[in-house]
Amino acid sequence: MGNLEVYQIILICLVFVWSGIVRSGLGFGGAVLALPFLLLIDDQPLVFLPIIAVHLLIFSSLTVYQNQRQALKGIAEPTVAWPFLGKALLVMLIPKLIGVFGLITLPSNVMNMIIFSVISIYALSYVFNKPFKSKNKIADIIFLMLGGYISGTSLIGAPVVVAVFSKYVSRYQLRDTLFALWFILVTIKMGSFIYAGIDLQLIHHLWLLPCAALGHFFGLKLHRYLLNTDSVKFYRVLGVTLLLTSGVGLYKALFN
Repeated sequence: MGNLEVYQIILICLVFVWSGIVRSGLGFGGAVLALPFLLLIDDQPLVFLPIIAVHLLIFSSLTVYQNQRQALKGIAEPTVAWPFLGKALLVMLIPKLIGVFGLITLPSNVMNMIIFSVISIYALSYVFNKPFKSKNKIADIIFLMLGGYISGTSLIGAPVVVAVFSKYVSRYQLRDTLFALWFILVTIKMGSFIYAGIDLQLIHHLWLLPCAALGHFFGLKLHRYLLNTDSVKFYRVLGVTLLLTSGVGLYKALFN
């Protein structure tokens, strides 16, 4: 990050709190629902993606470890559907690696346009309550490959991946199974960042990690709430907000 104004620092902190809430509350969306706001503050995807990736590694592993530990002790049911996770990874791995290569090589303004365009499509699906649905095995494979590629470029492949995982994984296991998937995929991505010599922005974790931790705490409460309620209104408001934000972001990317 360059020299930021005080208001930019405050806004970035708030976005990372929001990112933590979404990640722990839904099991996905920590990147897809935070990146558009971050890029409006400072339009450098390769600055924010390593930070989001590290946060995801930390909080997804903590959540899965805690729940798996309870399952091993017989306190709770297993929360990760490992067999299906393994099958999905076999389909997603190659597209993931291709996407990572694209992220490293594409110019920032092109990457921003891709990110805002993809998020606009997601936002419309939330607004009109038309989530992505996979209706057959071929669609499963296409969605997983597409999700792997988008995840490789920008960590925002979750909605199309969820369309497949929600078919085969129970609602109780869905969040932690997605967490386990993100942990594996993001580990690959972080390895590529290190290999390519990309700055991991480690110094900024000193002030952004506590923000994400605060969001993680509230996100756990949101997860329990959403398990027992209809989340359509929540997603619709989210979709409208994302659509407006992505529209502004696309305008800036095209005309600035």
